[in-house]
Amino acid sequence: MHLIDSHCHLDFEQFDLDRWQILKRCQQLGISHIVIPGVTAQQWPRMFELCEHNAMLHPALGLHPMFMQQHQADDLKTLELYLSQKNVVAIGEIGLDFYSKDHDKDAQIKLVTAQLKLAQQADLPVILHVRKAHDQMIALLKQYPVKGGVVHAFSGSEQQAQNYIKQGLLFGIGGAYSYQWATRLHNLIKQLPLSSIVLETDAPDMPLEGKQGQRNSPESIAVIANIVADLRQQKVKDIAKITTENCKKLFNI
Repeated sequence: MHLIDSHCHLDFEQFDLDRWQILKRCQQLGISHIVIPGVTAQQWPRMFELCEHNAMLHPALGLHPMFMQQHQADDLKTLELYLSQKNVVAIGEIGLDFYSKDHDKDAQIKLVTAQLKLAQQADLPVILHVRKAHDQMIALLKQYPVKGGVVHAFSGSEQQAQNYIKQGLLFGIGGAYSYQWATRLHNLIKQLPLSSIVLETDAPDMPLEGKQGQRNSPESIAVIANIVADLRQQKVKDIAKITTENCKKLFNI
């Protein structure tokens, strides 16, 4: 059984002490690929160095909406330059986050629009972070259609899900689905077509139920596969097979 973690921040400092041991355990669990989304331009060189040392790691580049204060005026030019020089699997993690009361809506829309345009130019999929802004994000995707992508940690409505599917987007399913109280998410996962699902950990964040406050790990992807199988009443080998195929096709890995 082969598995792919479609969203893991393995470049973060929380993994500095045992990163390679974790990767070895991942291989033993059948995890063959891990996609690492970028969040700030300052982190990109570190991410590339990491991915160049292990063939199972695949970089994506993006300017995350929750790090607006860290982004610099020339970061988009740097992104465009890297896209012409490096092999990346997606533009991400990008998107809209209107959750915080002090968010700058206009600045976020301007930034994500520029990155959607770069995704179009580079013919790459996107990895989207969206909170309290699904309708606005769907409208932007209709205006700037891209080569597919993943809506990371999706928790919107079924109608919003259908609109994303029409734009060729898949849905990242992770630790939030392990919580017993998350009945709305449990119902949602039963409605989504398996062809529109990929598995993700968002490690070191989004821990499984019972592990709140602990560092999450890409090793959790095997547990998530079993959770999805239980919720959908399908065999875990089928969940693993199809979600892995979805990832390979989307990210060309």
